[in-house]
Amino acid sequence: MLQPVIIAGGSGTRLWPLSRKLYPKQFLPLTSDKTMLHITVERLSGLDCLAPIVVCNEEHRFIAIEQLRALKVDHGGIILEPWARNTALAICLATLLANENNPQNHLLILPADHFMGVPELFCEAVVHSQAAAQAGALITFGIHPREPATGYGYIKMAEGHASLHPIDQFIEKPCTEAAEQYVASGEYLWNSGIFLCSSGVYLSELEHFRPDIFSACVSAWDNRSTDGDFVRPDCVSFENCPDESIDYAVMEQTDKARVTPIDPDWNDLGSWRSLLEQLPKTVAGNAETGDVLCRDSSNNYIHAQHKLVGLLGIDNLVIVDTKDALLVAHKDRVEDIKLIVKELDNQQRPETQQHREVFRPWGKYDAMDSDERFQVKRITVKPLAKLSLQMHHHRAEYWVVVVKGTAKVTIDGVDSLVSENESVYIPIGAVHSLENPGKIPIELTEIQTGSYLGEDDIVR
Repeated sequence: MLQPVIIAGGSGTRLWPLSRKLYPKQFLPLTSDKTMLHITVERLSGLDCLAPIVVCNEEHRFIAIEQLRALKVDHGGIILEPWARNTALAICLATLLANENNPQNHLLILPADHFMGVPELFCEAVVHSQAAAQAGALITFGIHPREPATGYGYIKMAEGHASLHPIDQFIEKPCTEAAEQYVASGEYLWNSGIFLCSSGVYLSELEHFRPDIFSACVSAWDNRSTDGDFVRPDCVSFENCPDESIDYAVMEQTDKARVTPIDPDWNDLGSWRSLLEQLPKTVAGNAETGDVLCRDSSNNYIHAQHKLVGLLGIDNLVIVDTKDALLVAHKDRVEDIKLIVKELDNQQRPETQQHREVFRPWGKYDAMDSDERFQVKRITVKPLAKLSLQMHHHRAEYWVVVVKGTAKVTIDGVDSLVSENESVYIPIGAVHSLENPGKIPIELTEIQTGSYLGEDDIVR
């Protein structure tokens, strides 16, 4: 049986400021109103397969589970990585989980953040490649290159069957001149990072070529813990595992590697330029999202998240406006956005980590304003959701239900209901909680005052 494994652990910093480390691109709606995880799961409907196993970062667990629940689809388990350790380990963990259900499964390994304009062609290629996987091949899917792109790795095909080739060479992201030669030769494919293989074959090859990764992974799995939908590998064993991709650890060393060429209008959405390629455009070639007004401007990408963005006499720019950051970049320099992200990290700025709007299991909050001794948040609490019972050493809070809903508020063991246009005060040191007992979301304003307003001033 086909066991999909969705790898959703990336940070997506090349699409900053829309993609942040705590809310990366795989969880964002980029090409439509559906998130990339949604689109990836939806793609599996063209295959006869089991519920997908999802591998993601510990910090993204609630985003992942909420999006899967919104899709109303089953999953085969959500494996939480405490730190990023690349794909060799992530796939090994998923394989060990899959083997507990059926050691004869075939794994279909899919990144969660790819676009396919013609997913039917991809599904056909998977079906046609399953016999080779059954026979022991480790299959990757190569994309017929549309241009000499330097942002992708390449695979050189050896002679072989028309639909399945031995692999002569894996090549890292090349310079422009080399990429032009690769595309002109017709012997090279883009490396998609999508794989199909028998679970037993993958484990055997990983153990043979990288016994250090294999043993650390098995140890992390044997000492795992389970929390509802989530599976947590042992942190100590996980930390001791080398950071290695499946390409380096296995595919470049094994003689079982094969490549199936496909052309499903694929794009890994790895930069603003590549995203621009997939979006509908105006007559002037602009891709516009949100409230945008363009005059005498062409070939731009404009994402207006919360305000009107006007362009006049501007060409070939990427303009991304979010609540707390604005990016203006030339299309030819978007690959260098990582330099801005790196500098922001060096300055310990929060804008690379999370958006002003932060999602939690119970809902979300938007940190609208702050100064040295006050902070204002807009809080949304989902129906029947509850914030943890907590207290603060350094701050008091006012809660004002300003839009809709009725909140159940508990302060030092005393319950009360707070409705629209009503407020409540929580003194410093008071033990308190907030609950939504109703059927519609609560929207309220929280005003914090005190000598220290950090999120770590919470005793649960």
